[in-house]
Amino acid sequence: MKAKIHRGAHEIGGNCIEVASGSSRIVLDLGRPLSARWGEPIPLPDIAGLASPDAAMHGVIISHSHLDHYGLADQLHHDVPVYLGAEAARVLEAATFFSPLARRPRLAGTLHDGVPLRLGPFTVTPHLTDHSAFDAYSLLVEADGRSLFYTGDIRGHGRKSRLFDRLLAHTPKTDVLLMEGTNVRSEPRAAERLTEQDVEEALLSTLQSTPGLVAILSSAQNLDRLVTAFRASRRSGRTLVVDLYTATVARATGRTSIPQPGFDGLAVYVPQRQLHRIIETEEFQRVSEIADIRLFAEDLAAQRGSLAYFGTSSTATELIEAGALHDGAVVWSLWEGYLNQPTGKRLRDLLAKAEVPLLHHHTSGHAHVEDLARLVDAFAPARIVSIHSEAADQFTEYFPRVESHADGEWWGV
Repeated sequence: MKAKIHRGAHEIGGNCIEVASGSSRIVLDLGRPLSARWGEPIPLPDIAGLASPDAAMHGVIISHSHLDHYGLADQLHHDVPVYLGAEAARVLEAATFFSPLARRPRLAGTLHDGVPLRLGPFTVTPHLTDHSAFDAYSLLVEADGRSLFYTGDIRGHGRKSRLFDRLLAHTPKTDVLLMEGTNVRSEPRAAERLTEQDVEEALLSTLQSTPGLVAILSSAQNLDRLVTAFRASRRSGRTLVVDLYTATVARATGRTSIPQPGFDGLAVYVPQRQLHRIIETEEFQRVSEIADIRLFAEDLAAQRGSLAYFGTSSTATELIEAGALHDGAVVWSLWEGYLNQPTGKRLRDLLAKAEVPLLHHHTSGHAHVEDLARLVDAFAPARIVSIHSEAADQFTEYFPRVESHADGEWWGV
């Protein structure tokens, strides 16, 4: 068995790994680079069987539903088998209505925790993992008597940290650990050492000290963060108001543990952009289904001291115009770097002009270096190969038996 990283060896995002056994091949992830501009066409990697039929291509396995891991899958030839987590597929299907980027690929099958998938000479076993994407997996690939464990995106400090601990307690035999290293760098940032529980405590403090509405701006598909916001809101005595996008995604999981319509202490607001989408598609049942818990902009303003809001940054303007953020605050609950991009800069200018405080309560969706070290100790692999990192050359500072490979280079497993 041999492997080639087509993208991700020396960058964060855009992961794509080709694994071969003889002439047979599979692909792990097919991501869109994070550096790509909106609408910029990105060609498929140069892998036989992705753009046209090839009997030797046994499938593309997507570790989780972040665009930097599945964003090019819509370009695949329709005969290419694609596999994704069953619940992740439902989330993407629900998100498609609201976001043109959330395109669920056509699937040949779905991934389930611990259930092996046999594709030609390969056996691929998914391991459910802790990440900011719902229903995310690490992937064990076995063929030719060798084993490759691809972590995908992983962490040990989120709401599902027990999954990380379970993996450490029951590590499969692994010859090569293909490990993400988003947070590997010479000087780790303090924020990257925070846990999801730390974010909950920070949100609670802000909710308790702010007289007006606290608007928590995050990703609708970061369901760990939704749970965190809901718990902090309940502890502070506030009702959490989510946008319709978030409510729809949460319900699509099928998990009664995820806050969604029907939960006490949860209401729904339909932002203008989402309302326009409903009007143009005439899917009015989407609002009728939440009519009894729906709040309007004037309600957010009138009840602002007893509410928290969880939604996307595009809603900030209408919250300000409605007076809902008078004496309130905005919490940026995403990677801080996005605030330096054009949309983030516009948000900062908007809030500064309206004199609304902007706070940052967030933790990474990726493992701290200390947790990666625990992972390495538990697996004790013969070799470690870095991926999803801008600091591959620094892996040797933290981990033993590291080897680095460039994009486009074949190496033996």
